[in-house]
Amino acid sequence: MIEARRLHILRAVADHRTVTAAAAALYLTPSAVSQQLAALEQETGHRLVERGAKGVRLTPAGEILLNHTNAVLAQLERAEAELAAYSSGAAGTVTVASFATGIALVVAPAVARLAESAPGIRIRVQDAEGDASLPMVLDRQVDVAVAVEYRGAPPADDPRLTHVPLYAEPFDAVVPVRHRLADTAEVPLAELAKDPWIGPYPGNPCHDVVVLACENAGFQPRMEHSSDDFRAVVALASADAGVALVPRSALRGMDLAGVVVRPVDGTAPTRRVFAAVRRGAEEHPLIRPVLDALGAAARV
Repeated sequence: MIEARRLHILRAVADHRTVTAAAAALYLTPSAVSQQLAALEQETGHRLVERGAKGVRLTPAGEILLNHTNAVLAQLERAEAELAAYSSGAAGTVTVASFATGIALVVAPAVARLAESAPGIRIRVQDAEGDASLPMVLDRQVDVAVAVEYRGAPPADDPRLTHVPLYAEPFDAVVPVRHRLADTAEVPLAELAKDPWIGPYPGNPCHDVVVLACENAGFQPRMEHSSDDFRAVVALASADAGVALVPRSALRGMDLAGVVVRPVDGTAPTRRVFAAVRRGAEEHPLIRPVLDALGAAARV
């Protein structure tokens, strides 16, 4: 009989590519993870992982078991949801991880909405970028992630996750007031090819959006300054340190005295925001109201 907790460990190793990283995500010791993998191999009668200089990879047998693991763990999530519904689980804590603008735009309004519609649900919010929040969901560190689509992100049909689209918003060009394009109605990105750029660090989903937009315009942006805080990005632009692309909602309430904000000429780069939960958990009586409240906040 295969133990479900060992399947969870197998998936964590497949996701994180090393025993040490998987152990840290699961709050276990590396030796405990290795022992559980060895026990799983004994249960299945197959070698499931291979260790190399670059980490751990699954064997063909391990890949077969991983495909079944995703289905089994999703079904267990559904079982927990149905049992919670049976016992009318209308009270409990749901942890939501989101990037800062997402917290302001949809998570905080959802918290306020739930305080009236589902007062038994307590929301705990953690600030985390999308590339961090999705692994946190898979590792059961949080229940819900509010994340941004980015290159390398799990796709919408990933068997481990259920995606709920929330909203999409354009990026606007932010240039210093004395910039040569400050008086244009729309900024052609190709005209910024030789400018110094200010933007998020690599790994931040918004960094991918900016770089991809510039690549589509025919150039690689020369990132002179990096910050994941868009207030800092705008402040640097106002100091004539460079140009930037910033999500429209992130500009709300900022001091824009030293910059000019213009739409991008042509097809604007866009960040698409979604909520994600472990597949099978979307109908849990604590999580379903949270997803509904996030969706309602996004529509507003």
